[in-house]
Amino acid sequence: MTKSPQTIAVTLGDPNGIGPEIAVKAAAHFAGGHGPDVVLAGDRYVVEHYARMVAPDMTIADTDAEPSPGVIRVLPIDALPQAAFKPGTIDADAGRATVAYLAAAMAFVSQGKAGGIVGCPHNETAINAAGIAFSGYPGLIAELSSVPEDSVFLMLVGGGLRIVHATLHEQLSRALGRLTPALVEAAAKTADTALKQLGIVTPRIGIFGINPHAGENGLFGDDDERITAPAVARLQAAGIQAEGPVGADLMLGRKDIDCFVAMYHDQGHVPVKLLAGRTASALSIGGGAIFSSTGHGSAFDIAGQGVADAEGVLRAIRLVAGIA
Repeated sequence: MTKSPQTIAVTLGDPNGIGPEIAVKAAAHFAGGHGPDVVLAGDRYVVEHYARMVAPDMTIADTDAEPSPGVIRVLPIDALPQAAFKPGTIDADAGRATVAYLAAAMAFVSQGKAGGIVGCPHNETAINAAGIAFSGYPGLIAELSSVPEDSVFLMLVGGGLRIVHATLHEQLSRALGRLTPALVEAAAKTADTALKQLGIVTPRIGIFGINPHAGENGLFGDDDERITAPAVARLQAAGIQAEGPVGADLMLGRKDIDCFVAMYHDQGHVPVKLLAGRTASALSIGGGAIFSSTGHGSAFDIAGQGVADAEGVLRAIRLVAGIA
């Protein structure tokens, strides 16, 4: 097969959600040669099922076939028992398959056969039901890359915003308790590196405050004085153009900031989801592979019906291909 950074591995995500459908739609879209070469990572029979539904004119082939119009190439992974393929159903076997698809795609990239990965929507309940501790793709990427979990962060992209999250899917009190100057600094430095990969030569990074008004000089707590302010000072001393801490509501109005660092999940997700909706892309930065996922969920309510919108995964593929 062609080995190129413009080959993007797209995992099916949860096979019982809309992931396989939008993956097939995306592969069919790019199969005409208008963009990156896409290889789908997942159970071949699941790909074939959705190809018959949404791309009946396409031929399914393994990765040893050359990219060509009308052909969807598959990295076949035997992970989901056929009895567990039940679109619209949360199932531990489907959760286990989600992780297997990503592990295979990571290996594919490490072999130099692709330049990056896009993951279709997963379901955290299904993955945890399989006995796999999972709170989002960044932690799993870190584990599969053999790097510390706190060195991989989520950058949500959409609506004209880029927001990196210092903490992500966890109890809010626990997330706030984990915040340290070192963690905030690491998130911003990782963002700086990713922005340069995106072609921004001298990124400007805005650091959100933890408390309203970034604590208002201690009036609303001293967390920012202890955590975010020292982190910004360290970043500036390292030559990074970091500003803050400033309350998120005020800082989000800045048009000259290339990326913001949010302290917890909703602080970063709400503005992007409000502006971009399901077209947002999630980029995991700091791991061993360029990885993005859609900014929406598995939509079990419409899974298997052939009506899912593939725009989110198309955007994620273009984003990863641009970096690669």
